[in-house]
Amino acid sequence: MPGPAGPEAPQARMRAVKVLLTSADPKARELTQLAVRAIGRTLDEPVEFLEAADGVRGIRLAWRDRPEVVVADEISSRAGAFALARDLKGAAEPYPGVVVVLLDRPHDAWLAKWSGADAWFTKPVDPFALADRLVELVRAHRGRGSERAMEETG
Repeated sequence: MPGPAGPEAPQARMRAVKVLLTSADPKARELTQLAVRAIGRTLDEPVEFLEAADGVRGIRLAWRDRPEVVVADEISSRAGAFALARDLKGAAEPYPGVVVVLLDRPHDAWLAKWSGADAWFTKPVDPFALADRLVELVRAHRGRGSERAMEETG
């Protein structure tokens, strides 16, 4: 048995929740990040953030880096949150992660639904409600993934 100077067991890398925040407003991204960071405590996992200042970049980052959660602000320039959600969720092979849209006006909820977003919130967003809903969505998403894996192998 190796002593204190002997080789150590490799540290298992802890799973992290990867989250993409898309907004033209840096302050909005910062405030959203503060709210979303709370999901890490509930899920007992670190949270890694990616950021995009517009929907076009958000779409590229989502498909390239495959974050588990995408939170898109309606005011995203170039391609907005609805275009981003529609591109991800309306693809021939729909995006496997959770997509949430932050609305400027409550009557835009129909657009969020049309876009395929998994959930939407009207601003100003209650940070606790956002974090709680994201935890529910992530857990449900992970449950669907394990059910699919069992179907494929069983």
